[in-house]
Amino acid sequence: MAGLYFHIPFCKRICAYCDFYKEVGTGRMDELVGAMHRELVDRRDYLGGEPVRTRYFGGGTPSLCPPATIRGLLDRAAQLFDCSAVEETTLEANPDDLDGPYLDALRAAGVDRLSIGVQSFDDDCLRLMNRRHTAAQADEAIRMAREAGFENITVDLIFGVPGFGGDALRRTLDRVLAADVQHVSAYHLTVEPDTAFGRRAARGTFAPVDETTSEREFRLVHDTLCAAGFEHYEVSNYARAGFRARHNAAYWHGAKYLGIGPAAHSYDGHERHWNVASVARYVEGAQPENELLTDVDRFNEFVMTRLRTTEGIDLAEAARLFGPERTEQLRRDAEPSLRAGVLRATAGRLHIPPECFLVSDAVITNLFV
Repeated sequence: MAGLYFHIPFCKRICAYCDFYKEVGTGRMDELVGAMHRELVDRRDYLGGEPVRTRYFGGGTPSLCPPATIRGLLDRAAQLFDCSAVEETTLEANPDDLDGPYLDALRAAGVDRLSIGVQSFDDDCLRLMNRRHTAAQADEAIRMAREAGFENITVDLIFGVPGFGGDALRRTLDRVLAADVQHVSAYHLTVEPDTAFGRRAARGTFAPVDETTSEREFRLVHDTLCAAGFEHYEVSNYARAGFRARHNAAYWHGAKYLGIGPAAHSYDGHERHWNVASVARYVEGAQPENELLTDVDRFNEFVMTRLRTTEGIDLAEAARLFGPERTEQLRRDAEPSLRAGVLRATAGRLHIPPECFLVSDAVITNLFV
């Protein structure tokens, strides 16, 4: 089974933390969508006939697209790929883009899962991050989505924002639980150089939180959501039973996926492909770049993606894919982390306990070839 990803790079405003490829304004939307239709046709053989299991609109801000545009891309994809087994179609949305008619039209277009970019329920924190919605608008967006019939709603949160831990973070988590959503993606703020926060940090006017604060806020998010019945099933993701993000599982479990649009990435099981990060060049027909993965690349990616999830590494699968010698070396390399308790061996699997996901990068790096 495979996944389809559609990248809509347009935004009305640039958030202070965002280092994804994006452009302000939607003046070239029609040109972009036309080019995306052409790319679907050009790459119709990319997935090798595998049925498409999930479809995902990310960005940028896909909720700036008219529902007819979303429907058109989904319909074109269904003409070119086997979409008869689709289980999940997600669209990322900003709260202030959503109203009743728009949500009704999204449902009619085939979207059955909404990923709402809340980030925080604290208005001061939202202003600091240069978000264009308020906490009240986020509440209202979730309410309207439920009213429109969406039964699979996820919200994005950002923690580790200087000055907005402690009680402010607790209040945000309380609002999330009151909203009764099915899934939460909670990301620790990363201050990247080419962002507003990064430029302020370079000038000395913005400082990331320290490690102690990071650990405290991570545990607050983890403990609060798990106590409320969410499963912490991936480094940044929490789900109620039956509501794990199926599209993202394609990335974590090595499935094929095709990315359509500027800066979108694809993987066919052997090579990674990525499109140019420019609407102008993409519309002009710039071809994807590619990288053939070596055995070492594939092994390291296997370790990295599997250990992001609670299932971790199936050692029998590792031996089948990479041979018994490399798997035995993996066991030996895992010993220090096993002794430290940040990695566990259970029923033929190596996995990181969810409460230790904050240090997953260090654990994973130590297992790379």
